[in-house]
Amino acid sequence: METKNPSKFGFGRQSSLAPERGNVEEDSGSVSIGHKNGVLGFGEEVEEGVRLMYMANESKLEGMKELLECSGTSVNFKDIDGRTALHVAACQGNTDVVDFLIREGAKVNAKDRWGSTPLADAIYYKNNDVIKLLETHGAQPPIAPMHVKSAREVPEYELDPRELDFTNSVGITKGTFCISLWRGTKVAVKKFGEELFTDEEKVNAFRDELALLQKIRHPNVVQFLGAVTQCSPMMIVTEYLPKGDLRAYLRKKGALRLTTAIKFVLDIARGMNYLHEHKPEAIIHRDLEPSNILRDDSGHLKVADFGVSKLIKVAKTIKEDKPVTKETSWRYVAPEVFKNEEYDAKVDVFSFALILQEMIEGCPPFSTKQEIEVAKLYVANERPPFRASPKRYPYKLRELIEECWNDEPSNRPSFIQIIARLEEINKHLLRSRRWKIMALRCFYRFEDALKVDHSGSKSRSSLMRLDD
Repeated sequence: METKNPSKFGFGRQSSLAPERGNVEEDSGSVSIGHKNGVLGFGEEVEEGVRLMYMANESKLEGMKELLECSGTSVNFKDIDGRTALHVAACQGNTDVVDFLIREGAKVNAKDRWGSTPLADAIYYKNNDVIKLLETHGAQPPIAPMHVKSAREVPEYELDPRELDFTNSVGITKGTFCISLWRGTKVAVKKFGEELFTDEEKVNAFRDELALLQKIRHPNVVQFLGAVTQCSPMMIVTEYLPKGDLRAYLRKKGALRLTTAIKFVLDIARGMNYLHEHKPEAIIHRDLEPSNILRDDSGHLKVADFGVSKLIKVAKTIKEDKPVTKETSWRYVAPEVFKNEEYDAKVDVFSFALILQEMIEGCPPFSTKQEIEVAKLYVANERPPFRASPKRYPYKLRELIEECWNDEPSNRPSFIQIIARLEEINKHLLRSRRWKIMALRCFYRFEDALKVDHSGSKSRSSLMRLDD
Protein backbone atom coordinates (compact mmCIF):
# COMPACT_ATOMS: atom_id res chain seq x y z
CA MET A 1 0.00 0.00 0.00
CA GLU A 2 1.45 3.36 -0.95
CA THR A 3 0.93 6.73 0.63
CA LYS A 4 -0.88 8.82 -1.97
CA ASN A 5 0.70 12.09 -0.88
CA PRO A 6 4.13 11.38 0.57
CA SER A 7 4.95 15.09 0.76
CA LYS A 8 2.65 15.40 3.77
CA PHE A 9 3.93 14.77 7.25
CA GLY A 10 4.02 11.34 8.95
CA PHE A 11 5.44 10.07 12.21
CA GLY A 12 7.16 7.11 13.76
CA ARG A 13 8.21 3.82 12.30
CA GLN A 14 6.08 1.89 9.90
CA SER A 15 3.24 -0.14 11.35
CA SER A 16 2.75 -3.75 10.42
CA LEU A 17 -0.68 -2.78 9.15
CA ALA A 18 0.45 0.37 7.44
CA PRO A 19 3.44 -0.45 5.24
CA GLU A 20 5.36 2.12 3.22
CA ARG A 21 4.25 5.29 4.92
CA GLY A 22 6.15 7.62 2.67
CA ASN A 23 8.21 9.88 4.90
CA VAL A 24 8.94 7.36 7.62
CA GLU A 25 12.60 6.52 8.20
CA GLU A 26 12.24 3.10 9.77
CA ASP A 27 15.84 2.31 10.62
CA SER A 28 16.58 5.44 12.57
CA GLY A 29 13.12 5.86 14.02
CA SER A 30 13.34 9.55 13.16
CA VAL A 31 10.41 11.74 12.26
CA SER A 32 10.03 13.31 8.88
CA ILE A 33 7.73 16.31 8.73
CA GLY A 34 6.28 17.59 5.50
CA HIS A 35 5.99 21.24 4.64
CA LYS A 36 3.63 23.32 2.63
CA ASN A 37 5.06 26.47 1.10
CA GLY A 38 7.91 26.23 3.59
CA VAL A 39 5.57 26.43 6.57
CA LEU A 40 5.14 23.55 9.02
CA GLY A 41 1.58 22.24 9.02
CA PHE A 42 -1.52 24.13 7.93
CA GLY A 43 -2.26 26.27 10.93
CA GLU A 44 -1.52 26.77 14.61
CA GLU A 45 -3.69 23.87 15.81
CA VAL A 46 -2.09 21.46 13.35
CA GLU A 47 1.36 22.76 14.26
CA GLU A 48 0.79 22.05 17.97
CA GLY A 49 -0.47 18.56 17.13
CA VAL A 50 2.64 17.96 15.06
CA ARG A 51 4.79 19.07 17.98
CA LEU A 52 2.99 16.64 20.27
CA MET A 53 3.66 13.73 17.92
CA TYR A 54 7.28 14.78 17.51
CA MET A 55 7.75 14.87 21.28
CA ALA A 56 6.12 11.44 21.63
CA ASN A 57 8.64 10.13 19.11
CA GLU A 58 11.51 11.68 21.10
CA SER A 59 10.14 10.72 24.56
CA LYS A 60 10.03 14.37 25.69
CA LEU A 61 7.56 13.94 28.53
CA GLU A 62 7.98 17.38 30.11
CA GLY A 63 7.46 19.12 26.80
CA MET A 64 4.30 17.06 26.15
CA LYS A 65 2.88 17.95 29.59
CA GLU A 66 3.52 21.63 29.02
CA LEU A 67 2.05 21.54 25.51
CA LEU A 68 -1.16 19.81 26.58
CA GLU A 69 -1.62 22.10 29.62
CA CYS A 70 -0.87 25.40 27.91
CA SER A 71 -2.00 25.12 24.30
CA GLY A 72 -5.19 23.10 24.62
CA THR A 73 -3.91 20.66 21.98
CA SER A 74 -5.96 17.45 21.81
CA VAL A 75 -4.14 14.36 23.01
CA ASN A 76 -6.00 12.54 20.24
CA PHE A 77 -4.78 14.80 17.44
CA LYS A 78 -4.44 12.84 14.18
CA ASP A 79 -2.09 13.55 11.30
CA ILE A 80 -3.10 13.21 7.66
CA ASP A 81 -2.67 9.42 7.92
CA GLY A 82 -4.94 9.22 10.98
CA ARG A 83 -2.05 8.46 13.32
CA THR A 84 -1.90 9.76 16.88
CA ALA A 85 0.87 10.38 19.37
CA LEU A 86 -0.07 7.04 20.99
CA HIS A 87 0.61 5.24 17.69
CA VAL A 88 4.05 6.83 17.57
CA ALA A 89 4.90 5.98 21.18
CA ALA A 90 3.69 2.38 20.72
CA CYS A 91 5.91 1.94 17.66
CA GLN A 92 8.94 3.31 19.52
CA GLY A 93 8.27 1.26 22.65
CA ASN A 94 8.19 4.33 24.88
CA THR A 95 6.31 2.87 27.85
CA ASP A 96 6.41 6.05 29.95
CA VAL A 97 5.02 8.11 27.08
CA VAL A 98 2.30 5.53 26.38
CA ASP A 99 1.31 5.56 30.06
CA PHE A 100 1.24 9.37 30.14
CA LEU A 101 -0.88 9.67 26.98
CA ILE A 102 -3.40 7.10 28.25
CA ARG A 103 -3.74 8.98 31.56
CA GLU A 104 -4.30 12.15 29.55
CA GLY A 105 -7.23 10.51 27.74
CA ALA A 106 -5.64 9.07 24.59
CA LYS A 107 -7.90 6.58 22.78
CA VAL A 108 -6.22 3.17 23.03
CA ASN A 109 -8.11 1.72 20.06
CA ALA A 110 -7.64 4.64 17.66
CA LYS A 111 -7.17 3.48 14.08
CA ASP A 112 -5.05 5.09 11.39
CA ARG A 113 -5.98 5.14 7.71
CA TRP A 114 -4.73 1.57 7.30
CA GLY A 115 -6.75 0.26 10.25
CA SER A 116 -3.70 -0.09 12.50
CA THR A 117 -4.12 0.53 16.23
CA PRO A 118 -1.38 1.39 18.78
CA LEU A 119 -1.61 -2.21 20.03
CA ALA A 120 -1.13 -3.62 16.51
CA ASP A 121 1.98 -1.43 16.12
CA ALA A 122 3.35 -2.54 19.50
CA ILE A 123 2.76 -6.20 18.60
CA TYR A 124 4.55 -5.80 15.27
CA TYR A 125 7.63 -4.25 16.91
CA LYS A 126 7.49 -6.74 19.82
CA ASN A 127 7.32 -3.98 22.44
CA ASN A 128 6.04 -6.33 25.13
CA ASP A 129 5.81 -3.82 28.00
CA VAL A 130 3.75 -1.49 25.82
CA ILE A 131 1.53 -4.40 24.75
CA LYS A 132 0.76 -5.29 28.37
CA LEU A 133 0.08 -1.65 29.27
CA LEU A 134 -2.29 -1.11 26.34
CA GLU A 135 -4.16 -4.37 27.04
CA THR A 136 -4.51 -3.38 30.71
CA HIS A 137 -6.29 -0.22 29.56
CA GLY A 138 -8.69 -2.05 27.26
CA ALA A 139 -6.86 -2.15 23.94
CA GLN A 140 -8.40 -4.78 21.69
CA PRO A 141 -6.25 -7.05 19.50
CA PRO A 142 -6.88 -6.74 15.76
CA ILE A 143 -9.60 -9.03 14.45
CA ALA A 144 -8.38 -11.53 11.90
CA PRO A 145 -9.79 -10.95 8.39
CA MET A 146 -11.26 -14.48 8.35
CA HIS A 147 -12.96 -14.04 11.73
CA VAL A 148 -16.56 -15.30 11.81
CA LYS A 149 -19.39 -13.98 13.96
CA SER A 150 -21.02 -17.30 14.81
CA ALA A 151 -19.39 -20.36 16.38
CA ARG A 152 -21.23 -22.47 13.80
CA GLU A 153 -19.19 -20.80 11.06
CA VAL A 154 -15.80 -21.70 12.57
CA PRO A 155 -14.11 -24.08 10.08
CA GLU A 156 -13.52 -27.70 11.07
CA TYR A 157 -9.77 -27.34 10.67
CA GLU A 158 -9.58 -24.48 13.22
CA LEU A 159 -7.00 -25.09 15.97
CA ASP A 160 -6.90 -23.48 19.39
CA PRO A 161 -3.68 -21.39 19.38
CA ARG A 162 -3.30 -22.05 23.11
CA GLU A 163 -2.54 -25.68 22.21
CA LEU A 164 0.53 -24.59 20.24
CA ASP A 165 3.62 -24.41 22.45
CA PHE A 166 6.35 -22.14 21.02
CA THR A 167 8.49 -22.21 24.20
CA ASN A 168 11.49 -23.85 22.51
CA SER A 169 10.50 -22.91 18.98
CA VAL A 170 13.18 -22.50 16.33
CA GLY A 171 12.96 -21.29 12.77
CA ILE A 172 13.09 -23.87 9.98
CA THR A 173 13.77 -23.51 6.25
CA LYS A 174 12.22 -20.12 5.46
CA GLY A 175 11.66 -17.29 7.89
CA THR A 176 7.88 -17.75 8.11
CA PHE A 177 8.17 -21.37 9.30
CA CYS A 178 8.95 -22.55 12.82
CA ILE A 179 8.66 -25.67 14.96
CA SER A 180 6.00 -25.91 17.64
CA LEU A 181 4.58 -28.56 19.95
CA TRP A 182 0.92 -29.39 19.39
CA ARG A 183 -0.58 -31.80 21.89
CA GLY A 184 2.88 -33.22 22.51
CA THR A 185 3.79 -33.66 18.83
CA LYS A 186 6.25 -31.54 16.87
CA VAL A 187 4.59 -29.69 14.02
CA ALA A 188 5.64 -27.10 11.44
CA VAL A 189 3.87 -23.74 11.73
CA LYS A 190 3.68 -21.13 9.00
CA LYS A 191 2.93 -17.75 10.58
CA PHE A 192 1.41 -14.79 8.81
CA GLY A 193 2.38 -11.28 9.93
CA GLU A 194 0.08 -8.43 10.78
CA GLU A 195 0.55 -6.96 7.30
CA LEU A 196 -1.90 -9.65 6.14
CA PHE A 197 -4.78 -7.77 7.76
CA THR A 198 -4.98 -4.94 5.25
CA ASP A 199 -3.40 -6.58 2.22
CA GLU A 200 -6.32 -8.03 0.30
CA GLU A 201 -4.07 -10.02 -2.03
CA LYS A 202 -2.34 -11.74 0.90
CA VAL A 203 -5.67 -12.50 2.56
CA ASN A 204 -6.88 -14.11 -0.66
CA ALA A 205 -3.62 -16.05 -1.02
CA PHE A 206 -4.08 -17.30 2.56
CA ARG A 207 -7.64 -18.43 1.76
CA ASP A 208 -6.45 -20.14 -1.43
CA GLU A 209 -3.66 -21.98 0.38
CA LEU A 210 -6.11 -23.25 2.99
CA ALA A 211 -8.58 -24.29 0.31
CA LEU A 212 -5.84 -26.32 -1.38
CA LEU A 213 -4.42 -27.92 1.74
CA GLN A 214 -7.84 -29.19 2.83
CA LYS A 215 -8.15 -31.15 -0.42
CA ILE A 216 -4.72 -32.81 -0.36
CA ARG A 217 -4.07 -36.33 0.96
CA HIS A 218 -1.04 -38.15 -0.49
CA PRO A 219 2.10 -39.89 0.87
CA ASN A 220 4.34 -37.59 -1.20
CA VAL A 221 2.65 -34.33 -0.17
CA VAL A 222 3.09 -32.70 3.26
CA GLN A 223 0.07 -33.35 5.49
CA PHE A 224 -2.10 -30.40 6.52
CA LEU A 225 -3.16 -30.61 10.19
CA GLY A 226 -5.12 -27.42 10.77
CA ALA A 227 -5.00 -23.63 10.91
CA VAL A 228 -5.56 -20.63 13.16
CA THR A 229 -7.83 -18.13 11.38
CA GLN A 230 -9.93 -16.56 14.12
CA CYS A 231 -7.20 -14.56 15.86
CA SER A 232 -3.80 -13.02 15.27
CA PRO A 233 -1.30 -14.18 14.19
CA MET A 234 -2.99 -16.47 11.69
CA MET A 235 -1.18 -19.76 11.11
CA ILE A 236 -1.12 -22.90 8.99
CA VAL A 237 -0.02 -26.08 10.80
CA THR A 238 1.43 -29.07 8.93
CA GLU A 239 3.35 -32.22 9.80
CA TYR A 240 6.97 -31.61 10.79
CA LEU A 241 9.64 -33.40 8.75
CA PRO A 242 12.85 -33.36 10.81
CA LYS A 243 15.26 -34.15 7.98
CA GLY A 244 14.79 -30.74 6.42
CA ASP A 245 14.46 -29.74 2.79
CA LEU A 246 16.04 -31.04 -0.39
CA ARG A 247 18.02 -27.85 -0.95
CA ALA A 248 20.02 -28.33 2.26
CA TYR A 249 20.50 -32.02 1.44
CA LEU A 250 21.84 -31.30 -2.05
CA ARG A 251 24.18 -28.62 -0.73
CA LYS A 252 25.63 -31.18 1.66
CA LYS A 253 25.75 -34.19 -0.69
CA GLY A 254 26.37 -32.63 -4.09
CA ALA A 255 25.79 -35.06 -6.97
CA LEU A 256 23.68 -38.00 -5.82
CA ARG A 257 24.07 -41.67 -6.68
CA LEU A 258 21.95 -42.38 -9.71
CA THR A 259 19.71 -44.86 -7.89
CA THR A 260 19.11 -42.30 -5.10
CA ALA A 261 18.34 -39.54 -7.60
CA ILE A 262 15.78 -41.71 -9.42
CA LYS A 263 14.19 -42.75 -6.11
CA PHE A 264 13.88 -39.08 -5.08
CA VAL A 265 12.46 -37.81 -8.36
CA LEU A 266 9.94 -40.64 -8.42
CA ASP A 267 8.69 -39.39 -5.03
CA ILE A 268 8.39 -35.85 -6.41
CA ALA A 269 6.74 -37.00 -9.64
CA ARG A 270 4.16 -39.08 -7.76
CA GLY A 271 3.28 -36.18 -5.50
CA MET A 272 3.01 -33.80 -8.45
CA ASN A 273 0.97 -36.26 -10.50
CA TYR A 274 -1.51 -36.48 -7.64
CA LEU A 275 -1.83 -32.68 -7.63
CA HIS A 276 -2.21 -32.40 -11.40
CA GLU A 277 -4.74 -35.24 -11.57
CA HIS A 278 -6.79 -33.86 -8.69
CA LYS A 279 -10.52 -33.72 -9.50
CA PRO A 280 -12.56 -31.72 -10.24
CA GLU A 281 -9.76 -29.15 -10.36
CA ALA A 282 -6.08 -29.70 -11.02
CA ILE A 283 -3.59 -28.12 -8.63
CA ILE A 284 -0.58 -26.29 -10.08
CA HIS A 285 2.21 -25.82 -7.55
CA ARG A 286 4.07 -23.12 -9.58
CA ASP A 287 6.86 -22.84 -6.99
CA LEU A 288 8.44 -26.29 -7.24
CA GLU A 289 12.05 -26.02 -6.10
CA PRO A 290 14.36 -27.92 -3.70
CA SER A 291 13.51 -25.71 -0.71
CA ASN A 292 9.82 -26.67 -1.11
CA ILE A 293 10.52 -30.40 -1.07
CA LEU A 294 10.98 -32.01 2.37
CA ARG A 295 12.44 -35.33 3.57
CA ASP A 296 10.65 -37.57 6.04
CA ASP A 297 12.16 -40.00 8.57
CA SER A 298 12.32 -42.80 6.02
CA GLY A 299 14.17 -40.65 3.51
CA HIS A 300 11.22 -40.20 1.17
CA LEU A 301 10.39 -36.79 -0.29
CA LYS A 302 7.21 -34.77 0.11
CA VAL A 303 6.08 -31.70 -1.82
CA ALA A 304 5.35 -28.71 0.43
CA ASP A 305 4.47 -24.98 0.55
CA PHE A 306 1.44 -24.17 -1.58
CA GLY A 307 1.53 -20.41 -1.00
CA VAL A 308 1.33 -19.47 -4.70
CA SER A 309 -0.39 -22.60 -6.00
CA LYS A 310 -3.41 -22.44 -8.27
CA LEU A 311 -6.59 -24.44 -8.77
CA ILE A 312 -7.59 -24.87 -12.41
CA LYS A 313 -10.13 -26.80 -14.39
CA VAL A 314 -8.39 -29.65 -16.19
CA ALA A 315 -6.86 -28.68 -19.57
CA LYS A 316 -7.28 -24.96 -18.96
CA THR A 317 -4.68 -22.26 -18.46
CA ILE A 318 -4.03 -19.42 -16.03
CA LYS A 319 -3.25 -15.80 -16.80
CA GLU A 320 -2.06 -13.70 -13.88
CA ASP A 321 -3.68 -10.30 -13.42
CA LYS A 322 -0.25 -8.72 -13.08
CA PRO A 323 3.37 -9.86 -13.45
CA VAL A 324 4.44 -12.46 -10.94
CA THR A 325 6.85 -11.27 -8.26
CA LYS A 326 9.04 -13.96 -6.77
CA GLU A 327 10.10 -13.87 -3.13
CA THR A 328 12.19 -17.03 -3.38
CA SER A 329 13.94 -18.11 -6.59
CA TRP A 330 13.55 -17.50 -10.31
CA ARG A 331 16.06 -20.30 -10.87
CA TYR A 332 13.39 -23.00 -11.19
CA VAL A 333 10.52 -21.06 -12.78
CA ALA A 334 9.25 -21.76 -16.30
CA PRO A 335 9.82 -19.00 -18.88
CA GLU A 336 6.10 -18.53 -19.57
CA VAL A 337 5.57 -17.49 -15.94
CA PHE A 338 8.45 -15.00 -16.09
CA LYS A 339 7.04 -13.56 -19.34
CA ASN A 340 3.59 -13.23 -17.68
CA GLU A 341 1.98 -15.39 -20.36
CA GLU A 342 -0.83 -17.88 -19.97
CA TYR A 343 0.44 -21.08 -18.39
CA ASP A 344 -0.79 -24.51 -17.35
CA ALA A 345 0.35 -27.46 -15.23
CA LYS A 346 3.41 -27.95 -17.45
CA VAL A 347 5.21 -25.16 -15.54
CA ASP A 348 5.74 -27.74 -12.78
CA VAL A 349 7.23 -30.19 -15.29
CA PHE A 350 9.79 -27.56 -16.32
CA SER A 351 10.81 -27.02 -12.68
CA PHE A 352 10.95 -30.78 -12.11
CA ALA A 353 13.47 -31.23 -14.93
CA LEU A 354 15.80 -28.65 -13.40
CA ILE A 355 15.67 -30.39 -10.01
CA LEU A 356 16.40 -33.78 -11.59
CA GLN A 357 19.38 -32.42 -13.48
CA GLU A 358 20.68 -30.72 -10.31
CA MET A 359 20.64 -34.05 -8.47
CA ILE A 360 22.86 -35.58 -11.15
CA GLU A 361 25.13 -32.61 -11.84
CA GLY A 362 25.62 -31.71 -8.18
CA CYS A 363 24.96 -27.97 -8.53
CA PRO A 364 21.91 -25.71 -9.06
CA PRO A 365 21.05 -24.64 -12.62
CA PHE A 366 23.33 -21.84 -13.81
CA SER A 367 24.75 -21.66 -10.29
CA THR A 368 27.19 -18.82 -11.06
CA LYS A 369 24.53 -16.48 -12.42
CA GLN A 370 22.08 -14.15 -10.68
CA GLU A 371 18.44 -15.23 -10.30
CA ILE A 372 17.04 -12.71 -12.77
CA GLU A 373 19.71 -13.58 -15.33
CA VAL A 374 18.79 -17.26 -15.12
CA ALA A 375 15.14 -16.44 -15.86
CA LYS A 376 16.22 -14.44 -18.91
CA LEU A 377 18.33 -17.35 -20.15
CA TYR A 378 15.29 -19.63 -19.98
CA VAL A 379 13.29 -17.11 -22.02
CA ALA A 380 16.12 -17.14 -24.59
CA ASN A 381 15.71 -20.95 -24.71
CA GLU A 382 19.04 -21.64 -23.01
CA ARG A 383 19.25 -24.50 -20.51
CA PRO A 384 21.81 -25.61 -17.91
CA PRO A 385 24.72 -27.51 -19.49
CA PHE A 386 25.19 -31.27 -19.09
CA ARG A 387 28.69 -31.55 -17.66
CA ALA A 388 28.47 -34.93 -15.93
CA SER A 389 29.67 -38.11 -17.63
CA PRO A 390 27.22 -39.68 -20.14
CA LYS A 391 27.21 -42.70 -17.80
CA ARG A 392 25.31 -40.51 -15.35
CA TYR A 393 22.46 -40.19 -17.89
CA PRO A 394 21.67 -43.82 -18.85
CA TYR A 395 18.60 -45.20 -20.57
CA LYS A 396 17.63 -41.89 -22.23
CA LEU A 397 17.48 -40.00 -18.92
CA ARG A 398 19.00 -36.92 -20.54
CA GLU A 399 16.38 -37.02 -23.29
CA LEU A 400 13.64 -37.08 -20.64
CA ILE A 401 15.08 -33.99 -18.96
CA GLU A 402 15.30 -32.14 -22.28
CA GLU A 403 11.68 -32.98 -23.08
CA CYS A 404 10.56 -31.76 -19.65
CA TRP A 405 12.15 -28.33 -20.09
CA ASN A 406 11.07 -27.91 -23.70
CA ASP A 407 10.35 -24.30 -24.59
CA GLU A 408 6.91 -25.31 -25.84
CA PRO A 409 4.79 -26.39 -22.82
CA SER A 410 2.57 -28.68 -24.89
CA ASN A 411 5.64 -30.74 -25.86
CA ARG A 412 6.53 -31.44 -22.23
CA PRO A 413 5.38 -34.84 -20.94
CA SER A 414 2.80 -35.18 -18.17
CA PHE A 415 3.82 -36.53 -14.78
CA ILE A 416 2.06 -39.84 -15.42
CA GLN A 417 4.30 -40.25 -18.50
CA ILE A 418 7.35 -39.16 -16.52
CA ILE A 419 6.62 -41.74 -13.81
CA ALA A 420 6.35 -44.55 -16.38
CA ARG A 421 9.69 -43.65 -17.93
CA LEU A 422 11.44 -43.21 -14.59
CA GLU A 423 10.15 -46.57 -13.38
CA GLU A 424 11.53 -48.21 -16.53
CA ILE A 425 14.91 -46.52 -15.98
CA ASN A 426 14.82 -47.64 -12.35
CA LYS A 427 14.21 -51.27 -13.43
CA HIS A 428 17.25 -51.14 -15.71
CA LEU A 429 19.38 -49.68 -12.90
CA LEU A 430 18.24 -52.29 -10.38
CA ARG A 431 18.77 -55.11 -12.89
CA SER A 432 22.25 -53.82 -13.69
CA ARG A 433 23.00 -53.49 -10.01
CA ARG A 434 21.88 -57.10 -9.35
CA TRP A 435 24.14 -58.39 -12.12
CA LYS A 436 27.08 -56.49 -10.62
CA ILE A 437 26.36 -57.89 -7.18
CA MET A 438 26.05 -61.44 -8.57
CA ALA A 439 29.31 -61.03 -10.48
CA LEU A 440 31.09 -59.82 -7.36
CA ARG A 441 29.73 -62.71 -5.32
CA CYS A 442 30.93 -65.19 -7.93
CA PHE A 443 34.34 -63.55 -7.97
CA TYR A 444 34.67 -63.70 -4.17
CA ARG A 445 33.55 -67.33 -4.10
CA PHE A 446 36.07 -68.21 -6.81
CA GLU A 447 38.77 -66.32 -4.88
CA ASP A 448 37.90 -68.19 -1.68
CA ALA A 449 37.99 -71.52 -3.55
CA LEU A 450 41.45 -70.70 -4.89
CA LYS A 451 42.66 -69.90 -1.37
CA VAL A 452 41.31 -73.20 -0.04
CA ASP A 453 42.85 -75.16 -2.92
CA HIS A 454 46.18 -73.38 -2.54
CA SER A 455 46.18 -74.11 1.20
CA GLY A 456 45.38 -77.77 0.55
CA SER A 457 48.20 -78.11 -1.99
CA LYS A 458 50.68 -76.72 0.51
CA SER A 459 49.57 -79.21 3.16
CA ARG A 460 49.95 -82.18 0.79
CA SER A 461 53.46 -81.08 -0.22
CA SER A 462 54.53 -80.88 3.42
CA LEU A 463 53.25 -84.39 4.15
CA MET A 464 55.14 -85.78 1.15
CA ARG A 465 58.40 -84.25 2.39
CA LEU A 466 57.87 -85.77 5.82
CA ASP A 467 57.30 -89.21 4.30
CA ASP A 468 60.57 -88.99 2.41
